[in-house]
Amino acid sequence: MTDGAVHVRPLHRGDSYAAADLDLGRRAFGPFPADEGEHRLASVRLSVDGGRYFGALRDGAIVGTARFLEMTQWWHGRAVPMAGVAGVKVAPEARGGGVGKALTAAVLAEIEARGYPLSALYPATAPLYRSFGYEIAGGRYQVTLPARSLSRLLPAEAGPDGQDGQDALRRAGPADAAEISAVIDRAYAAARACGPVNYDLATSALLIDDEDLYCYLGDDAFVCYGWSGPREITVYFAVACTAAATRAVWSLLASHVSMVQTIHATVGPADPLGWLTAEPDVRLRRTEQWMLRVISAPAAVAARGFPAGLRASVPLTLADPRFPANSGTWRLTVGDGRGTLTRGPEEPGAALRLGPRGLAALYAGTPVATLRMAGLASGGGPGTDAALDAAFAATPYMLDHF
Repeated sequence: MTDGAVHVRPLHRGDSYAAADLDLGRRAFGPFPADEGEHRLASVRLSVDGGRYFGALRDGAIVGTARFLEMTQWWHGRAVPMAGVAGVKVAPEARGGGVGKALTAAVLAEIEARGYPLSALYPATAPLYRSFGYEIAGGRYQVTLPARSLSRLLPAEAGPDGQDGQDALRRAGPADAAEISAVIDRAYAAARACGPVNYDLATSALLIDDEDLYCYLGDDAFVCYGWSGPREITVYFAVACTAAATRAVWSLLASHVSMVQTIHATVGPADPLGWLTAEPDVRLRRTEQWMLRVISAPAAVAARGFPAGLRASVPLTLADPRFPANSGTWRLTVGDGRGTLTRGPEEPGAALRLGPRGLAALYAGTPVATLRMAGLASGGGPGTDAALDAAFAATPYMLDHF
């Protein structure tokens, strides 16, 4: 086509996308080492083969790309299918002409068609994604501590947790992707985690196939780290299912203390590390924020977990112009750790009213009072607010960046 218009479509192996993707990546997000190119393209090829990589073409040239990853996201200890939007990039000369919007619209339409209840992303520009119903939902957190703090962890005060000794960790690699994934899922379920994600096995194997990463796996633990400076280590990912496995992870890192002064680690905001060290020298900070979009409200509610002891029945009125199936009056019912969203009669004044951004923020645990002050919720009342706050209470986080 040579009409000067932008056309968005899925890209295929026959398209000359490789050079364009690397070029757009450098121009949109900055330079990266040349030897990273093939690793990046290997990930892109998985999306291309899955029909999850979209290109914006003008006169046959690729001026923008976007893709999504097949993921699961954990909400109160249950895994919810989630599409992680990544690699949205537009050539500088094509910006301001709606290319980013066209790519996002195409990706979201495909995500809905495939039946994903949720989508999440790390925003380079929040206004664009807010216009599509995404809202800030959670963070990515990092702790920094002196390596010496790991040399002697505090003894267990309450006795053993059913595990004898520490989990034995062994060196792991891409061939262990299935076992690693299973450990990650068990850890998130045990912690009743909210927000963290897991990848499909092909993507997981690709991510850990890096000679600069050191991965260790046990029956109940997985840790991945690398050197980030002459006397610094960064832990990119660490999970454990038990107290013994938690100690095994940090004891492994402590083995570097003779050569390492500082350890940085990506963790959850309530990671037990700060309760294991003798001195209160674990410094936690939020380094990034990520956004959430509820694609199918009934499916998203049915798939996630809720507090086991809570029972609630709350009317909601949703308005979602992009996904009209979400719109209307609903009744949220929570009990026995699960929830349902069913069509209900109009209840003027009694139902809390939300748009897509307000629904995403509520799903991620944002207090209703905050939503009201931000203009993202109205209606309802104190009883409605208290029940929803109890049902969705969470401090969402991710360990991964995509």
